Amino acid sequence: MSSRTIFRNPGLIAGLRQEHVEIPAPAPSQHRIGKTTQDNNWRMDPMAHVQRFDHIGITVADLDSATAFFVGLGLEVEGTGSVEGEFVETVCGIPGAHCEIAMLRPPDGGSRLELATFVTPDHVPGSPTAMANELGLRNVSFEVGDLQAAVDAVAADGYGLIGGIGEYENSVRMAYVRGPEGIIVSLFEQIG
Repeated sequence: MSSRTIFRNPGLIAGLRQEHVEIPAPAPSQHRIGKTTQDNNWRMDPMAHVQRFDHIGITVADLDSATAFFVGLGLEVEGTGSVEGEFVETVCGIPGAHCEIAMLRPPDGGSRLELATFVTPDHVPGSPTAMANELGLRNVSFEVGDLQAAVDAVAADGYGLIGGIGEYENSVRMAYVRGPEGIIVSLFEQIG
């Protein structure tokens, strides 16, 4: 069985003591599904490539500020670390790449959010005012227990709504908030 290394940081922001923890690699998924063409039923599909959704990554200029924003929403820091050398250069296709990362996870242990800042080469600015209809990654979405309280909390830190709070068919309330560096964060609350 293989394993992977994560960097566990007991603090909220990078720069505190790091503890390296070996975690067993996840077993291959037993829940690969695909649709049959004969009976239209769902079944196991041994040809499926994706086993689970692991994380989404966002490159930021100010790692501490972005980390604090998402921790303020309730995510927890799983680990922080520095990545450089052949591995990251190969994966990113950027010679001399060196980045600092913070891996965050929701309280339910679901898919994670990776925040990264490049030490070298310097980051390339994106559009800090991109709207939801512009091509590319436009938002990361989180379910919250109390939408108004979450919106008020981020507003207290200087981040505001892009539009307003909308309600869909008495089932969910949702709002887009523009977070640090223009990141659009979708917050939604189940109401029905």
